Amino acid sequence: MYLVAIAWIYVVLMMAIAEATAANGTVLGAFFTFFLYGVMPLSILIYIMRTPARKRARLAAENASAAANEPTASPPPQSPR
Repeated sequence: MYLVAIAWIYVVLMMAIAEATAANGTVLGAFFTFFLYGVMPLSILIYIMRTPARKRARLAAENASAAANEPTASPPPQSPR
């Protein structure tokens, strides 16, 4: 998953550099190219793809919290002999 994201950021970075160095290109255009084609779509994609991991982590934290708050059963008192 991360390999595809890194490759896409590289491609978008090269697009932004080409935009900035072109004869009729601007740095502002390069910034928006990088942000709108790279950063924003990838952040949404990675957020969606990490949803199952976040859900598992939340459930594990809830289970650990419930186990910590659960009273432990103490052994019954023994009578003296």
